Amino acid sequence: MTSPDVLGDGAVAAGKADRPSRTEKADRKAEKKAARALRADDREAARGLPTGRGIELVLLAFAAVIVTGALVLVEANQEEELTRALIYVGAAYLGLFTIAHFAVRKLAPYADPLMLPCVALLNGLGLVMIHRLDLAATDRAVALGREVPTELIQRQVAWTAIGLALFVGVLVVVRNHRTLARYGYTAGFAGLVLLALPGLLPSSISEVNGAKIWLRLGIFSIQPGEFAKIALIIFFSVFLVQKRDLFSDAGRKFLGMEFPRARDLAPLLIAWGLSIGVLVLERDLGTSLLFFGIVLVLLYTATGKASWMVIGLAFFVGGGVVAYQLFGHVRTRVQIWMDPFADFNGAGYQIGQALFGLGTGGIGGTGLGAGRPDLVPYAESDFMLSTLGEELGLVGLSAILVVYLVLITRGLRSALAVRDSFGKLLATGLAFTLALQLFVVAGGATKLIPLTGLTLPFLSYGGSSLVANYALVALLLRVSNAARTPLPTRPQAPLKPLAEAGTELVERRP
Repeated sequence: MTSPDVLGDGAVAAGKADRPSRTEKADRKAEKKAARALRADDREAARGLPTGRGIELVLLAFAAVIVTGALVLVEANQEEELTRALIYVGAAYLGLFTIAHFAVRKLAPYADPLMLPCVALLNGLGLVMIHRLDLAATDRAVALGREVPTELIQRQVAWTAIGLALFVGVLVVVRNHRTLARYGYTAGFAGLVLLALPGLLPSSISEVNGAKIWLRLGIFSIQPGEFAKIALIIFFSVFLVQKRDLFSDAGRKFLGMEFPRARDLAPLLIAWGLSIGVLVLERDLGTSLLFFGIVLVLLYTATGKASWMVIGLAFFVGGGVVAYQLFGHVRTRVQIWMDPFADFNGAGYQIGQALFGLGTGGIGGTGLGAGRPDLVPYAESDFMLSTLGEELGLVGLSAILVVYLVLITRGLRSALAVRDSFGKLLATGLAFTLALQLFVVAGGATKLIPLTGLTLPFLSYGGSSLVANYALVALLLRVSNAARTPLPTRPQAPLKPLAEAGTELVERRP
């Protein structure tokens, strides 16, 4: 049996051995102090890096100058004087985007400095053209002795304010885009509900101009599908990150491409089925095409297999043939696309007048306020592109398309630069949504493809589209902020002394 004295001596000896010496304590304090100094240096270095907010402010001011000049030209050509609308629209524009700029400066300081100015310019030009169409509608009503219609510009300014409020709200709530990955399946369920809701409701509260895509409650109306696309992009980004290995497994090779296995086609089949369901229930070709295109591009981005694009296009062509045979509204759209002048005074009147307007605009345009875009039905929404083409010409329309291209390219650049897979898919889906909408609307207005009913982002009149696209841009800025935030330039913990450091293998590069 061990004596207490021996046990006590051993414990004391062990305690002394484990207790750090004064020298070790001093070394640890020095290491902690050095670590704090390095972190402080990193913060100072980050503060010294350019955030791009100054460039953003200059570009916003430049956009304000362009919008103000456009308003003056419209007023001069239409009214031959400057009215109060110039002050109202101009002051609202400056105030709203000043608030948006300072919100980005505070909440996403390293976000891309070109996105918000591009959006501001597009939105401002949209306000100008809506005001120009309001003036034309007023003149026509007065000439015909009818009641003057309600001005759309006031509603659009109000929707712009709501959209920018949601824009700031998204930046406040979503401080890190990766937190959205926690709610991927919830977003998917919400997106499906929003997408299917108008088609399941009675036509009296959901149908406008033959398409059941609205939710109308008294004076309030909204398109749930505009918000569904964002929720579904979040869901598919989460789903494809989690199941990417499943879709990347080797399949059979054919014509130099590696095709997925049959059991891996489930997501594409589900997306195709949902797109057909939207086409049947809601009679909306644009939403159906947009939804299927988003899923297809995200699948290709996640796997890198061109075979997904081939299979997806085959599904699209097959679905288009079936829809043409079964649904009369699809068949009518295709027939109008093939020959709009066969029934010019009927179904082909809208696209026919739009083509005449683009032809009248020519290279340089008729000038702001000097054309007749009001002859095209729904010129402020479905055919805003032909309105711009008539008064700005090919040159002005090309400049607007370049602004869109810059916005989309910066979004895709953020997708490439961000460091996590979810962020890459999310930014790709959001940027591609803008690109696909632009292509579909421009193609429909120029008779390249059949009309789909989609509207130009930020330019066309419409509250749901404008508000939802501001939320979309806010998420893009959040991803961009994560991609452009500088990483620490020094290690967070101090390096060990050279004598205690382990051996490191360094690969020699030629």
